[in-house]
Amino acid sequence: MAGLWSRTTTVVKAKYSKLLNRAENPTETLDYSYEQMLQQLQNVKRGTADVVTSKKRLELQQQKLEQNVVKLETQARQAVAANREDLARQALERKALAQTQLQDMDGQVQQLEDQQEKLVAAQQQLETRIESFRSQKEVLKAQYSAAEAQVKVGEAATGIGQHMQDTGLAIQRAKDKTEEMQARAAAIDELTSTGALEDFTAGDQTQLDRELAQISSATQVDDELAKLKTEVGSGSSQKEIASGAPSGEEPAAPAANTEPAAQPAEETTES
Repeated sequence: MAGLWSRTTTVVKAKYSKLLNRAENPTETLDYSYEQMLQQLQNVKRGTADVVTSKKRLELQQQKLEQNVVKLETQARQAVAANREDLARQALERKALAQTQLQDMDGQVQQLEDQQEKLVAAQQQLETRIESFRSQKEVLKAQYSAAEAQVKVGEAATGIGQHMQDTGLAIQRAKDKTEEMQARAAAIDELTSTGALEDFTAGDQTQLDRELAQISSATQVDDELAKLKTEVGSGSSQKEIASGAPSGEEPAAPAANTEPAAQPAEETTES
């Protein structure tokens, strides 16, 4: 049971770590780390200020004790001058107690000064680290932004990005539908021309009517072609007669030559 629970914990941690890696933004992480370092620097500065405040408070107490020591010594002298040994003894006892307190305060002040020096050194070191991290952070952010932009451009150019992949699939679907519609239109045209499908836009014409109309049109085209051949052939015969006349004889008048050449063409057309 313990082994199963350990494996389950490991799998959950691995899945959670992978999920965090996907959601993590390096630029945001760097900015957050920089803010945390600034917060630590503020804590160090606040601690330094507290130590200095405590030291100043002890120094004020030392000044008061020193003044009290001077006062008690003066009182003891006055008591001795007045032959009040008892009062002089009390003054001297209080003076000794104040001096003991002063010695203790000297040790405390020295400890606070040492602590202050350590905090100041730590503060300076932390400020140096923060400044170095800030420069490195900006460089890393710039490199990450450049790499991210390069990846996006590469994905857009190669079409492997999610957005471009959807666009590519849409274009492919449009091409497939266009080819399908073109094939369907060609099939309809073929079936209509063979008569398998009736063209409702042609009115009341049947397939027989359409075929007869095609035959009539073809006959008319053949007649016009034969007429053109006859006219072109007659013109060529006239040119040959004109070019074959003897060189000693004068050529006939243009009008006389034109009429005989035109008559055979008419006869041929009528026949």
